[in-house]
Amino acid sequence: MLQAEANDRREAEAPLQNKPVVVKFGGQAGAPVPGVAQRPSAFAQYNTLIGAPVDNPYHPFKSKIDWEFADWAKDDDPGSSSLTRLLGIEDVCDRLKLSYQNSKDLNQIIDKKLPNRPAFKHVQVEVDGEICDAYLRDIMECIAALFGAPELAPSMVYAPERHYVDPDRTIRAYSDMHTGKWWWAIQHRLENVLGKAGATIIPVIISSDKTQLTLFRNKSAYPVYLTLGNIPKDIRRKPSRQAQVLLGYLPVTRLGHIRDDDIRRRALVNLFHACLKKATGPLKQAGIDGVEMMAGDGTVHRCHPIFAAYIADYPEQVLVTCTKSGLCPQGLIKQEQMGENVECEPRDMQAALAALATLDDGDPVAFVDACAEAHIKPVFHPFWEDLPFADVFLSITPDILHQLYQGVLKHLISWIKKAYGAAVIDARFERMPPNHNLRLFSKGISHLSRVSGTEHQDICRVLLGAIIGLPLPGGHSPARLVRAVRGLLDFAYMAQFPAQTDQTLELQRNALSAFHSNKAVFVDLGIRAHFNFPKMHGIMHFVPSVPLFGTADNFNTSYSERLHIDFTKDAYRATNRKDEYPQMTLWLQRREKMHRHKLFIQWRLENQPAIDSTPPPLVPKFHLQVARFPTVRAVSFQNAELFYGAADLEFTLARFIVGHVHPNFTAAQTLDVAAVFRLPFRSVAVYHRVKFWNSDAQGRENVPETLDSIHVRPAYRDTQGRVVPGRFDTALIRIDSGAEAAPGVAGYRVGQVRLIFSLSQRAVEAVFPEDKKDACPPRLAYVEWFSRFPRAPEANHRMYRTSRARDRNDRRLASIIPVTDIERSVHLIPKFGISTPPEWTSANVLELCPHFFTNTFTDRHTYLTVY
Repeated sequence: MLQAEANDRREAEAPLQNKPVVVKFGGQAGAPVPGVAQRPSAFAQYNTLIGAPVDNPYHPFKSKIDWEFADWAKDDDPGSSSLTRLLGIEDVCDRLKLSYQNSKDLNQIIDKKLPNRPAFKHVQVEVDGEICDAYLRDIMECIAALFGAPELAPSMVYAPERHYVDPDRTIRAYSDMHTGKWWWAIQHRLENVLGKAGATIIPVIISSDKTQLTLFRNKSAYPVYLTLGNIPKDIRRKPSRQAQVLLGYLPVTRLGHIRDDDIRRRALVNLFHACLKKATGPLKQAGIDGVEMMAGDGTVHRCHPIFAAYIADYPEQVLVTCTKSGLCPQGLIKQEQMGENVECEPRDMQAALAALATLDDGDPVAFVDACAEAHIKPVFHPFWEDLPFADVFLSITPDILHQLYQGVLKHLISWIKKAYGAAVIDARFERMPPNHNLRLFSKGISHLSRVSGTEHQDICRVLLGAIIGLPLPGGHSPARLVRAVRGLLDFAYMAQFPAQTDQTLELQRNALSAFHSNKAVFVDLGIRAHFNFPKMHGIMHFVPSVPLFGTADNFNTSYSERLHIDFTKDAYRATNRKDEYPQMTLWLQRREKMHRHKLFIQWRLENQPAIDSTPPPLVPKFHLQVARFPTVRAVSFQNAELFYGAADLEFTLARFIVGHVHPNFTAAQTLDVAAVFRLPFRSVAVYHRVKFWNSDAQGRENVPETLDSIHVRPAYRDTQGRVVPGRFDTALIRIDSGAEAAPGVAGYRVGQVRLIFSLSQRAVEAVFPEDKKDACPPRLAYVEWFSRFPRAPEANHRMYRTSRARDRNDRRLASIIPVTDIERSVHLIPKFGISTPPEWTSANVLELCPHFFTNTFTDRHTYLTVY
């Protein structure tokens, strides 16, 4: 049964390794406007606009140091007063030959000599006598700025596609937004229904979230961000690429002068939509008729900006869709069914629009009744009311951060602490062995307050292993609870797959079904009375959303929350805290100008290359890297045993050398010769770390590798004189050369790396004959083996059990292997048993615990490859 499940998963995920078969929409979709000549690239136009001379790529700055000092001043932002004070020091400006004498002079260069970015406009909205201030940008200018960004042009997508992972085109694959069905359907409606042949759709993605600026003065800001679905998600998620822009700041007010709570809440909803309606209004006409826009490479497209998705947490989703809190903003479902494994009926956008249209009849009672019948709040002209092709209920996308980690998984963690007791769970978290991809909770998790999504994610990496073997109170079997946790964790990890097929989506449904089939254990334990809350139901929308808009990592509020740092918090810190919004918007515009100028300078220094229509391929890193020079130049065999635990290094190394010199020897012959072989050297050069760059587990091209590390170092004293325990990580080691062809544990074995070392040239010449010298690997590892993986994982939690491999004399089995045989790190979760031994610690648990489970949740790469 368990092996069959693993085989089903391999069969479902294997096609993702294939290069996709791409079916384009066809026709002129996304093509440049016929008859319109290609213009100079955006960089070339920028060059003309600022009048940069041939011999000075840094213009309007006089020299390289003039530019780099300005770039430092605006990037690191020491503050206007500090910068002016620095420049006022005698001879600083003269010796550096700067073109500015103070902060004001520098700002004037940026404001007057660098091309403008979309400007912020001060908008006032009156609500019941209170004037509310908003600062908004022209949305069409923002879209044009992103669409025409030259650095994004090689990666920009202009038309929808269908991706298949089999030659017969039966298995559909989804990843970026252009691979989903929504874009294809809108393209079809524009071209075949409205006759807009050659349209280039620009899916507009908006996100908003109120954020706190100060801890003590309760100062908040309400930023709204904009990005485009044409930009690949791997670029959109990186703040350094500036693929998202700040559309504006919405008013932050409580309308405290309105005494009635219901009236005040309705007024706040109307205020939100009134401001967003001003911001998105230009999309109405442009979405239907199209607007000519220049891409970064100079081609001109007829662009149709269409509101596609809104990224927000649950309270914001309710606000955007004008639905009632506590209900599903995407569909209709009874309150008592929200905790069940059932999909809801989609909300009817046309019915909502018809209800909103009754406002024009002048009968407020009829308007309220019509909205109630359409299951929406009576909001005066929501911002999405007139937007073409908009379906606001469909546009609410699943959110990994708030619906998973800050939602159901947050609840799951609290239920587990109640089931077993916080002290019991803390004891196990405190004793988890270290790993590069894990955070160690040295004081447990129950003391954490204001737990972030990242911390919940770190907890989930070891959550399942922490409860294995724990008995439940009242004699309840823990099997159901373990299966429920495994099911929900599987769902969470599968929901984050960067590429999906219909088969992997079915695996996701099965994982969610496993949770729902076993969740009643929490009711039996008295922890929950029901599961009918919105975020529990919200995860039902993850699977249906993927075929429409692409995978869930296209729309994650963690991206917008990261933007708060750059666009809101840092901007606020740069002000004098008085009338801050004009200062914040000006600060942001200057930063954007400097970023654009930096990219232009780079283009000039690269001899003004043409902007290619295809993104340059990533230069892959080596899978494995060890430092060029050893950490310790010479460690004797005695010290290797004393400090590193390499107990049989000399004999094991002799056996390795004999095996390489005489590859035809039997195992018995190798042991006999090694027993009498005497090494002509007594020390080796030692390295304390090996790095790995693991390629994309789903075989995608142009995707950065995942960094991993194995630490191998003895105990030492820190700068305070405190002893830091030694660390010898466990690794997944390839014992079959064919193991690289498929995921899973077949062909691999776990080993603890005790020593990473190399032999000197003199040692190699002494022990290897002339024709065998090249056979000695440059880096070697002394590893202590764990038992081979069993045929199937353990029941319920489905992790593989392993333990120390020992010989007949109860000594640990060890070998010398080439470092290149190490595939990656692997985390072992101790089998704690019913109670946690108090003498175990995170530093010694690998030595004291006899049995372990191989953790499949260490990171996404591990989850996709080790199961």
